[in-house]
Amino acid sequence: MKHLIDINDLSTQEIDEMIAVAGDIIEHPEKYCEKCKNKKLATLFYEPSTRTRLSFEAAMYELGGNVLGFSEATSSSVAKGESVSDTVRTVGAYADIIAMRHPKEGAPVAAIRRATVPLINAGDGGHNHPTQTLTDLLTISREKGRLDNMTVGLCGDLKFGRTVHSLINAMSRYEGIKFVLIAPDELRIPDYVREEVLEKNGIEYVETTDLEGSMPQLDILYMTRVQRERFFNEEDYMRLKDSYILTPDKLENAKEDLSILHPLPRVNEISVAVDDDPRAAYFRQVEYGKYIRMALILKLLEVK
Repeated sequence: MKHLIDINDLSTQEIDEMIAVAGDIIEHPEKYCEKCKNKKLATLFYEPSTRTRLSFEAAMYELGGNVLGFSEATSSSVAKGESVSDTVRTVGAYADIIAMRHPKEGAPVAAIRRATVPLINAGDGGHNHPTQTLTDLLTISREKGRLDNMTVGLCGDLKFGRTVHSLINAMSRYEGIKFVLIAPDELRIPDYVREEVLEKNGIEYVETTDLEGSMPQLDILYMTRVQRERFFNEEDYMRLKDSYILTPDKLENAKEDLSILHPLPRVNEISVAVDDDPRAAYFRQVEYGKYIRMALILKLLEVK
């Protein structure tokens, strides 16, 4: 049985195949409207989510399937003390596939030990968010026409940003990728990502605190919010939350074909004045998330 816990669970060939399927869904949605007829997706969301949960639900509905589940832990038997593995094993009796988000790193790994159906990690704490990474890769592919030979700027919370960690893991497998890591010293990329992914694989990267100075070389700018929920004290959050705010004037020296991505939700790290710039791809990115999750569900359910 195939699960998706970490983006490294997928080969580049599998990622490329899913991007191709997602592209076909975009072009020919009518071919897929009954592919998952009589199939059920369970969404087990132990922490708040808008885009991820709704995009999974929309994906299953557009494949002709059905959805059940919960959107907060307090509305489930977790409130009674039930373990994640017991919940997953129970829900496997009712559903054909599970998408789970949990605030604790490693929770999906514990869950799959008892899972009887394919399980998708929809985010575990500050660790991994592989379906957001697939969304990012589809977006970059659609925006740039490739996934290789480009300079990717990652800006904001690189320490706790699970989307950043997963994206570095994924894009490091493509040729000619250079990363510009833009963050305050307190929110720099974790040592294990730097050492085990970038340095171990000989990936070119630069660490800097200077967003504007980095702008001219970037093909992709991936903005992230400083995540209040990952901080242990309010003082540190308040001091760092406005470290980087992207405004139109900061894009004056950017490439004309720059693509600006953001996993959302944003707080104030991208000014709404940037939204009408054709380089702003983050709302297109939201829609791509539905299509790549459709492709992923088809893959894990082995639907041709």
